[in-house]
Amino acid sequence: MLKLLEIENVAVIEKASVAFAKGLNVLTGETGAGKSIVIDSINAVTGQKTSRELVRAGAAHAFVSALFEDVDGRVMERLAACGVPAEADGTVLLQRTLYKDGKNLCRVNGVTVTVSMLKSVGEELINIHGQRDSQALLDAARHIDFLDSFAGLGPAVAAYAADYARLRETQKAIRSLQTDEAEKARRIDLLTWQINELTEAAVTVGEREELHRKKNILTNSLRLASALTAAVNALSGDGESAGAAQLLAQAAREITSVASVAKGLDAVASSLEEAENTAADAAAVIEDVLGQLDNVEGSLDAIEERLDKLYRLSKKYGETEEEMLAFLDSASKELELITLSDERLAELSAQREALLASCEKQAAALTSARKKSAKQLSAAVEGELAFLNMPSCRFVAEIVPAALCPTGADQVTFLISANAGEEPKALGKVASGGELSRIMLALKNVLSAKDSVGTLIFDEIDAGVSGAAASRIAVKLSQVSRRAQVICITHLSQIAAYADEHQFLRKEEAGGKTYTRIASLDEEGRARELSRISYGENPGEAQLLSARQMLAEAAKKKAEW
Repeated sequence: MLKLLEIENVAVIEKASVAFAKGLNVLTGETGAGKSIVIDSINAVTGQKTSRELVRAGAAHAFVSALFEDVDGRVMERLAACGVPAEADGTVLLQRTLYKDGKNLCRVNGVTVTVSMLKSVGEELINIHGQRDSQALLDAARHIDFLDSFAGLGPAVAAYAADYARLRETQKAIRSLQTDEAEKARRIDLLTWQINELTEAAVTVGEREELHRKKNILTNSLRLASALTAAVNALSGDGESAGAAQLLAQAAREITSVASVAKGLDAVASSLEEAENTAADAAAVIEDVLGQLDNVEGSLDAIEERLDKLYRLSKKYGETEEEMLAFLDSASKELELITLSDERLAELSAQREALLASCEKQAAALTSARKKSAKQLSAAVEGELAFLNMPSCRFVAEIVPAALCPTGADQVTFLISANAGEEPKALGKVASGGELSRIMLALKNVLSAKDSVGTLIFDEIDAGVSGAAASRIAVKLSQVSRRAQVICITHLSQIAAYADEHQFLRKEEAGGKTYTRIASLDEEGRARELSRISYGENPGEAQLLSARQMLAEAAKKKAEW
């Protein structure tokens, strides 16, 4: 269950800490005080989508922290899957920092995680029902999800969906192979021509670079050979006269012979020997380059012709040699696939038939399970609705056959008849706002009985409800809170009276800014708040007495359960 929620710089809430208890937790307050911001904060810290607009004006970032305790084994399994170690005391701490630029920093038990990992943990901890969820009842496409959740068909639907996806992929592959014969012949001709052109060209990686090197050498060979030969002669001699290396060696010998006579000549001799070695090395390098000139093969015209051919090929098949060769490989594989398309088509057809049979068998099993569960769901929801002051309401989970789709071969639609004697009709066409709220509460209560999530949050479940129906909703929420923690935002005193923990939100202005304060109410504070909700600001003693009686009656009923 959610033990402690800490909020910083989220919309109108600068800083607040909210302690929740077991049982029914109620949040009330005047309009605009920030009750919905508390839900937005819980959504954020459990990994739901958020807006950067949540960050309070003037603040660099917003921060939300939620501490949970008494979590079950499924939460621990999810932590392990995310690589998060479990705390010794069994608590789980979720944290999320939201920045103005849209970036997030998420942590679970102090370990940095992604938003998706935060969400995967959060969805095992909290189930939030808001006004949007009531609207989901109007979308018949969502009804099958409610039924499957009640029936516990999640794994079976996932297994079917995987096979169905493979079936669709196989059907797509078959369609791509079933081209007309004329188009197939044209494609074979084109691929064959392209493959032959590239094969005959015998392209190799690095070929153009080598050709450009040879071209450069051949283009400059005469001038290069003349200059290099003159340089070698200057360094090594030309047979008639000595070169620089021989002259430097001679100078070194002469200086060495008289080095003992004058101080400093040893160093001069060493320098001359070093210069002679450098000259000899340079001559060797130049001679090597001259040798390369003699080994360059091919004529300049042949090299130009080859470069031109490679250029034309690059315009059609890829800029680099690697890209040309990759094109050749791809074309060869495609040609092979087309050539062998009959064999491949036969394989895919057999695969399709096997997948289709598997999908039909699984879909039939899902249909059978859904029909059985539909009756149970209808009976359970009708029982809940009877308690919620809708005793004549009939609820039907109608299942009709449909074509194979990602969820099976069923179309599920919720029908209701709010009054005795009326035929059930599509829920979205006949249910009022108050009825939708109660139907959703009934569904949530039925589904939560099979769910291990420790905290249920209801955001204004009382929309469109008043009087006796509101009192019944209050009792039902209190009963649900005996098996799971319930947090409820409400505007009704009937619901607030059943709270085990009552938090009051108040809006204040200071220094030109708006602030929200959250405080836990004691018994007298609760009486004043119930009076304010029922009768307006500044209630009299009679109104306060009525509120105290409401609290006493609620406490008496709870004690009887």
